[in-house]
Amino acid sequence: MAYRHTILLMQTSHNRATRTFMDYDSISQAMDGICGLYERKLKDLNPANRNITYDIADLYNFIDGLADMSALVFEHSIQAFLPYDRQWIKQRIFQHLKKLAN
Repeated sequence: MAYRHTILLMQTSHNRATRTFMDYDSISQAMDGICGLYERKLKDLNPANRNITYDIADLYNFIDGLADMSALVFEHSIQAFLPYDRQWIKQRIFQHLKKLAN
């Protein structure tokens, strides 16, 4: 897959001050970034645990628990960013993790 500049927009709570964004060179890197966010949260919640495991349902619950999450992906053919919703992000994470598992 060609590298497609991806910006993740996220709001962790209903407080507008929690809005933030993360900038990645590709969709794949953005999906890794979301997994990393979740893994850091798990480590913060379980500091004594050295080995933390989770499944895709846990990751989906994390994404669904955010006040908002969306992605802007650069489309070279039109030279513009296209918006994608939380459901698209979850589908892409599933595809990404499935590819990594193979």
